[in-house]
Amino acid sequence: MRIGVAATPSVAIPTMQWLRDSENIFDVIITRPDQQAGRGRTMQSSPVAQWGEDHEISVKKPASPNDMVETISTLDLVITIGYGVLLPLEVLTIPRYGFINLHFSLLPKWRGAAPVNRAIQNGDSISGVTVFQLDAGMDTGPIYVQKDIAISDEECTGDVLLKMAQLGPSAIEETLQLISTGFTPIAQSDSGISFAPKIRKAEVEIVWSQGADEVHRNIRAFTPEPGSWTSWRDASIIISKASPISHVSNLKPGSIRLVEGDVVVGCGDDSGLRLDEVRPSGKNTMTAQAWARGARIHEGDCFVSTNG
Repeated sequence: MRIGVAATPSVAIPTMQWLRDSENIFDVIITRPDQQAGRGRTMQSSPVAQWGEDHEISVKKPASPNDMVETISTLDLVITIGYGVLLPLEVLTIPRYGFINLHFSLLPKWRGAAPVNRAIQNGDSISGVTVFQLDAGMDTGPIYVQKDIAISDEECTGDVLLKMAQLGPSAIEETLQLISTGFTPIAQSDSGISFAPKIRKAEVEIVWSQGADEVHRNIRAFTPEPGSWTSWRDASIIISKASPISHVSNLKPGSIRLVEGDVVVGCGDDSGLRLDEVRPSGKNTMTAQAWARGARIHEGDCFVSTNG
């Protein structure tokens, strides 16, 4: 089968590596145009574009869906993985078998741009990957394959995405086998639908008046990107790893206390959070203890929430 991949993030790479080593003809990578990144705002290509160039696979960067028509006209199938563009039906029907998508949730739960983030925010203990036929809707097409994974209370979005990426090759392999037999994918259920909208900048600021469990889920959900942050001495600091404490005496939300070397922050409902790793503005990630020593934390020092 002659196959192309439309993708942007690095989670697509395990599947692309499998395709490259398979008996299929992996013809082309379609990805987003280069974008400005970093402090210098230099133009940078996507992770899959860099991988494709390193492995001598043709890379196309169409500015719009219509610009990919010629590229996909000779393909049997296109696999999308985090491509980030809603494609019109007239484009989806060009390849012989259309487009399939490797989505990082168990559809119809968490349709949308941020399924893993929203699953962790919601406290889900089970998620997985779904391979489905793309149609004109947002993650609404019929399903070929689903594979489950467990989410532990300590895993962040980066950890879960890594596990899901490793499931990609087997899920795609099974799907290609089904397509070759003429299998008809199964329509999604009308029950259990939920949505995973793109993360907004305002929601990643930590609200210390929330309970420690909720704050902890948000930190895990927004790690490694964009990072849950709070205000400290007129600068921002990202909290990248922490653990909830069910009860803390006389510690107001946002207030910091050193407890036997641990850095503990008060949260709502008389709960607290032990900070493990932080990233101060302009610095690398460090242990909370190292940060506290350098910051010279005193009893009564506070983080500040500007949104509640």
